[in-house]
Amino acid sequence: MGKTLTIAPVTRIEGHAKVTIKLDDAGNVADTFVNVVEMRGFEKFCIGRPVEELPRIVTSICGVCPWHHHLASAKATDAVFGVTPPPAGKKLRELCQNVAYCSDKILHFFFLGGPDFVIGPNADYGVRNVIGILKANPEIGKKVVRVRHLGTQMLNIISGKSIHPVTAVPGGFSKPLTKEERDRVLPMAQEVLEFSKFAIKFAKENIFSKYLETVKTLGVIKTGFLGTVADDGSLNVYDGKLRLMKPNGTYTDFPANQYTEFLGEKVLPWSYLKFPYAKVWDEGFSMDLTAPKGIYRTNTLARINVCDKMATPLAQAELEEFRKNFGRPAQQTLLYHWARLIELLYSAEHVVELLNDPDNKQRDESAGEATRSERSWLCRGSSRNPYPRL
Repeated sequence: MGKTLTIAPVTRIEGHAKVTIKLDDAGNVADTFVNVVEMRGFEKFCIGRPVEELPRIVTSICGVCPWHHHLASAKATDAVFGVTPPPAGKKLRELCQNVAYCSDKILHFFFLGGPDFVIGPNADYGVRNVIGILKANPEIGKKVVRVRHLGTQMLNIISGKSIHPVTAVPGGFSKPLTKEERDRVLPMAQEVLEFSKFAIKFAKENIFSKYLETVKTLGVIKTGFLGTVADDGSLNVYDGKLRLMKPNGTYTDFPANQYTEFLGEKVLPWSYLKFPYAKVWDEGFSMDLTAPKGIYRTNTLARINVCDKMATPLAQAELEEFRKNFGRPAQQTLLYHWARLIELLYSAEHVVELLNDPDNKQRDESAGEATRSERSWLCRGSSRNPYPRL
């Protein structure tokens, strides 16, 4: 008689999950299910509310990545009102997005993935966690905690709130960045950049080099990839066009508002979720991992694969080394960790760039003697459209 193995709770994820493994009479794996809590109901309780409230509502979907939900919703409201944020408003949004990305990458690598690498896969699972890292290497642990703290402080200063933000509004950003605030944040950003350079150097010398052969042979699933790029093909984590890349490296670019022409959704009887696939490839949908059809991956490795280049010099040098080792597109699943640190370096570099940008440095000077409320309009458009409801 078969046997069922249950792993719950699954740790090192942002949320709750369990894995159910069904064995046949011979003890072989007959089926496996990953159960993840995804249903949140936000689509339902947003119905009937004024559109401009959505960026303040959907930010509560997640306490770990609220900025991505907040800014995606803000960009959607821009489209509803037909407004384009002024340069300062757009750059302040992008600044917050990249600060949040720095914190996210550090969280994922050092808190969620790092324990297996830093402490080692052969160590007892009870010590393979962030506390184990703190004990095994206190100096790195202290740096990780401090830099995560700096990310939170930077967002508090720039936007007034780091978790569940409400600062992005239709047409821009409701809070200007004063010279005093910018001067407080810039040293923090430079410290995050220094840590980002340390992190990828440390990982290449002490972690990736140990597992390079394993990375090349395990977890290889040949799929397509989807990510955002700027008009010049460089990586952009806030805005840009979508690039859909086939497993062979050829790609198609399209604007986000045309995604239904390129992507479809498959409904399967065993899940409440819908499964996106590349319908434009005209090959159907199959989750057979030996020969997947219509399947594309997203997130860090996908963005590193689809971009032509990085928009910052240090990250560009890392991308060139990465592609020299693994080609384009790189298919090895474990390379998500390496790609994550390249993106960390890019975001840290870009944060410093944005803080030194004249549009952000001169808010007070250009506002003159205006009140704080009046200055905020330098960072957002002034649409007078009636507020539609969903």
